[in-house]
Amino acid sequence: MAERFAELMERTFSAADREVIYRLIRSRRDVRRFASDPIPPETLRRILEAAHHAPSVGFMQPWNFILITSPRLRIQIKALFDDINAREAAVVPDQDRQRLYRSLKLEGLLESPMNIAVTCDRRRGQPFVLGRAPVPDTDVYSTCLAIQNMWLAACAEGIGIGWVSILDYSKIERLLGLPEGVCLIAYLCIGFPQEFRTRPMLEEVGWRAREPLHQLVYQDRWGQPCALLTSSHPPDHDEEG
Repeated sequence: MAERFAELMERTFSAADREVIYRLIRSRRDVRRFASDPIPPETLRRILEAAHHAPSVGFMQPWNFILITSPRLRIQIKALFDDINAREAAVVPDQDRQRLYRSLKLEGLLESPMNIAVTCDRRRGQPFVLGRAPVPDTDVYSTCLAIQNMWLAACAEGIGIGWVSILDYSKIERLLGLPEGVCLIAYLCIGFPQEFRTRPMLEEVGWRAREPLHQLVYQDRWGQPCALLTSSHPPDHDEEG
């Protein structure tokens, strides 16, 4: 029992440790403006190791990371962005918001020293992945967890990441030569940021505000207010019969 207690104590994080983790989560930003300085290889390895330690259903580890340094390839991808971004701007319904949209910096494809394509190999672990059959898309969800790990580790290292979604992913899959059964989940810019904003950029410019947490948390069923975040006593679950 004493040995077990000692082991649990070793796994317990101090208040200072916890605050670092929460501060890191609050500080993470989607970065679009980068310095051109290269990322030190040992730093890049630590960031990718963090991604690789993400949880995955059935321990399938479906992710791969394609490090993209080719200027020619990145110019091709930037052209895809420019084309789709122009189309997106044209369909913004309000003229003021359309002007705001056109003023936004939404990528750092050429400025950043590297791009990273994060893929999901939907064949990995076949023919049987423990726990996946009831929810087949858990391979995609697991890959997203790896991306979040990467993002937080990068922030801790003083490195910025920006997720570029204004792209035709099917065309990029062809450019990258992805085999059948492997799909692109995220196309990322990564590098030293010119700045880490105190708030998300879209919040700063008035595009959207952060939703209040209490409006997003329900209890037991959709739309039912949750008392657990405001009361120290659990509600009576039998009060409605």
